[in-house]
Amino acid sequence: MKIFYDFDHIGEIRNAVVTTGSFDGVHIGHKVILQRLKKLAVEIGGETVLITFHPHPRKVLYPDTAGKELFLINSQREKIHLLQKAGLDNLIIVEFTLEFSKITSIDFVKNILLNKLHSRMIVIGFNHHFGHNREGDYGELRKLGNSNGFEVEEIPEQDIHNESVSSTKIRQAIQAGSIQKANAYLDHQYIIMGLLSKSSPTLEEIGFPCYTLRIEDDCKLVPPNGVYAVTVIGDDSFSRAMCFIRKNVDSPLDTLVEVHLLESYGSIEGEVGTLLFHKRIREERNLANPEDLKKQLTIDRNQVDELIF
Repeated sequence: MKIFYDFDHIGEIRNAVVTTGSFDGVHIGHKVILQRLKKLAVEIGGETVLITFHPHPRKVLYPDTAGKELFLINSQREKIHLLQKAGLDNLIIVEFTLEFSKITSIDFVKNILLNKLHSRMIVIGFNHHFGHNREGDYGELRKLGNSNGFEVEEIPEQDIHNESVSSTKIRQAIQAGSIQKANAYLDHQYIIMGLLSKSSPTLEEIGFPCYTLRIEDDCKLVPPNGVYAVTVIGDDSFSRAMCFIRKNVDSPLDTLVEVHLLESYGSIEGEVGTLLFHKRIREERNLANPEDLKKQLTIDRNQVDELIF
């Protein structure tokens, strides 16, 4: 996957099949769009393109209201990782500014989708809006396509168990600790990626050595405090683990995420680790006595060990 951070250094993209959006979570609805992009690109000998935005538009447009309280399912590193796994050819990450937000939908189509990318086909999700004040929609794209020689397709809304899928619903599930529900919406495990370092000796002294994973983005959505069954993937390692989360509400970057590996592959200190979340085992309990803590962690580890993942 090729990654670009502006429209001026892209070069030639062959028969571009394009979509746009934040794609936070790269969830099942996003994947349907990406799969359709790939199918259309194969049919016309083209390449797939996603135009996405950083920071999230709400963070820029409503910094003191809706944007202030918005936490995202994926950091930028995680989103790039998931889009690469999904088989996207070209990712364009646009710096979203107040100035960029004032581009009209017509100018966005003509100046960017046509003049910069020479788009052959444009695919959008259900009820997608774009451009200044979200004035552009499927109907306008169809009109512009008819007059400018590109095709447009709208993907229907996706649902699981008769519930429509959205990034908002996934965020709500994660915030509630409903990891399995979030994973069903995502169609993959919820992930946290970050640098791994040796943890404090407190847990090691009672037989539970841990690594600490550093949260990279202050708007990264982290599940509530508690113990979780996870898989930890390092450079050359893959281990089941239990994960302890203690959130710092005032400073998200100081949230403590620790993992105790059930399998050992040597040190993974200094590696960028990927945590795949499977299930919340329990809520946080304040156990100051080392013996009580050891007994509880032994129960937790056995519970995690009995899970099939």
